[in-house]
Amino acid sequence: MRSVKAVFKKQAKDMLKNTSVLITFVIFPIVAFVMTEFVARGNYDMPDTMFVTMMAGIFIGMGLIQSACGIIAEDREKKSLRFLVMAGVKPMSYLIGIGGVIIIAALVTSLAFAFIGGLISFDGGFVPHELAAFMAVMMSGAVASIILGAVIGIFSKNQQSALGLSLPFALVLGFGPLLAQFNERIESLIGIFYTQQINVVMNDFSTGLAQPLLVIWLNIAVLAVVFAFAYGKKGLKG
Repeated sequence: MRSVKAVFKKQAKDMLKNTSVLITFVIFPIVAFVMTEFVARGNYDMPDTMFVTMMAGIFIGMGLIQSACGIIAEDREKKSLRFLVMAGVKPMSYLIGIGGVIIIAALVTSLAFAFIGGLISFDGGFVPHELAAFMAVMMSGAVASIILGAVIGIFSKNQQSALGLSLPFALVLGFGPLLAQFNERIESLIGIFYTQQINVVMNDFSTGLAQPLLVIWLNIAVLAVVFAFAYGKKGLKG
């Protein structure tokens, strides 16, 4: 527990100083707001929440992966956590420490998406179960992306290589669900990935949560095992 707190505090301080990472958590809801207010609203050919759904999915599948892998790669490059590795910090302790900071930031961003999409309203005109479903899939997806980003970061020599390695994963997971809306074959192929399940729920809140969450958490379980292997093999020694 002490190791988790140490990593958490260290990462919180680093993240507040890292403008490029902070922008990731701000730019996606800003784009969603602009597109919703000036394109979707008043246009009867598209739902008001179209761009909220689109940008929220890209944020989870693209933004969080690149943020997490950049953070891990930076730690390996600078060897800033070498003393924790030498002290026997477990892979899950390290992941929980850095992941906790990113999850809190992702929670705030997800609430911003919910507000833009009308799931949060000060006049009480919202449906609680829809907000709960939205936050459940967003936070579960965030966990999966953080772990995947951590795996990529561990296998990266520096931040630059981390961004390069993460790009194919980010493009497939971030934009795959968008393409799946126009192609049934792509939809069937990408259905095993967590970002498609997020898209399914967000496009139709009447969809049951059981199967989407099961798929997402199976993704998380597999990624957690891969992270433990990667951490044991590569560590953070650079």
